[in-house]
Amino acid sequence: MPVFGPISRRELIRALQKAGFEGPFSGGKHQFMRKGDRTARIPNPHSGDIGTGLLSRLLKQAGISREEWEQL
Repeated sequence: MPVFGPISRRELIRALQKAGFEGPFSGGKHQFMRKGDRTARIPNPHSGDIGTGLLSRLLKQAGISREEWEQL
């Protein structure tokens, strides 16, 4: 259901949990979420939404295609 576009950190975490990821867990400089052998880093909270460029890189890390993302 999330549209591929700017998204808040909270919405990103919620969508990744819906995709089967667990977390977020603390680690190093960024939190991360896990699903099997996949690890996706979660950006630190900041003002404003996560842009499409960063969202694209995060989805690639998570192994989620744009089509799968829009089906969540």
